[in-house]
Amino acid sequence: MIIFRYLLKEVAKTQLAVFFVLMTIFISQKFVRVLGDASEGSIPGQLVMTFIALKIPDLAGFILPLSLFLGVLLAYGRIYADSEMTVLHACGVSEWYVVRVTLVLAVITAIFTGVFTLYLAPLASEYQYQVKEELAADSGLSALVSGRFQQTGNQDAVVFIHDKDRKNNSFNKVFVAQMPSGADADASIINSSLVYAKSGRVFEDETGSQQLVLGDGIRYHRDINTNEFQSVAFKKYYIQIKDQEVEHKHRKLSALTTVELYNNISPELESAYRATIQWRIAFPLLCIILVFIAVPLSVVNPRQGKFAKMLPALMLFLGYLLLLTSMRSAIEKNAIPSAIGLWPIHFSALFIGIMLLMKERSSGRILKAKFPRFKRKSAASNNQEKEK
Repeated sequence: MIIFRYLLKEVAKTQLAVFFVLMTIFISQKFVRVLGDASEGSIPGQLVMTFIALKIPDLAGFILPLSLFLGVLLAYGRIYADSEMTVLHACGVSEWYVVRVTLVLAVITAIFTGVFTLYLAPLASEYQYQVKEELAADSGLSALVSGRFQQTGNQDAVVFIHDKDRKNNSFNKVFVAQMPSGADADASIINSSLVYAKSGRVFEDETGSQQLVLGDGIRYHRDINTNEFQSVAFKKYYIQIKDQEVEHKHRKLSALTTVELYNNISPELESAYRATIQWRIAFPLLCIILVFIAVPLSVVNPRQGKFAKMLPALMLFLGYLLLLTSMRSAIEKNAIPSAIGLWPIHFSALFIGIMLLMKERSSGRILKAKFPRFKRKSAASNNQEKEK
């Protein structure tokens, strides 16, 4: 039990450290992208953290198997480099015992990974689509940024605000250029009307129509008949925005729950549905299968150091992941029957892991010894048949 707790503790500690480091790196990359979209005005600044939080379940489902794989390599690699594993083997701790101990942590990791990939990630993706649709349905006035020229939802007006009060969604010192539309769309920009107001706010009625209500301002426009410019002072000025209802767009398969994918498989998209389901199941299976590959690859010579086999191990992991990605794409394109699925890749990886485990073990040496005998027996039998 002491050895069990020690091995489990070392791998779990290393796995958590790798997980938080990788999550920090990937979330930082997402943060830079989302922040760039916010600076361009694509999304409101107050939703930056929301979009980043919605990416966490998808990232966690991918990073958990990788963190377990690297955690096993680093933890057991250190134990081998410090000759601790040599002492454990001398005391009767076999390689299969180490695998069984690691499988306990792998099953726990697979459960958490399944929660993320099968449940939380689709929910986060669905909520992200809802937020994006609400932003698309919005006229754009609620996402206006102070100190910048921006177009409204109907693309017929350009708005510049000096200051914005986020509490009551009101503006101070508003400039609006109403561009010519309809039949006058090709007219000169001189036909546009310019409006300056001391204050403004967004008003939305029950139908979803939004208006920019300006107060205490002046409107400058050109009279088409006399070609003279006129200025009109006003207390209130309304700019109508087009009605934009929230559309229920076709959701990508990543936003559908696993139960919906399984129960509502359409004949036209059957291969894509099944490929998505197997892709979500693949990551929990990765946690278990990678243990059979990581444990034998963590065996290093004390002179080599614990990072000796890190490069070939990472190459195997990347190859495994790329094969899964290629197989999924082939299934979605009906190049491979969906009944076959991703299972050949999983079984191949499991076979490689078992072969690596048996390579230098007593059972593996016994099998190696039997093959030459089998060859000699078959050759002898063939010679006897020829003589007859």
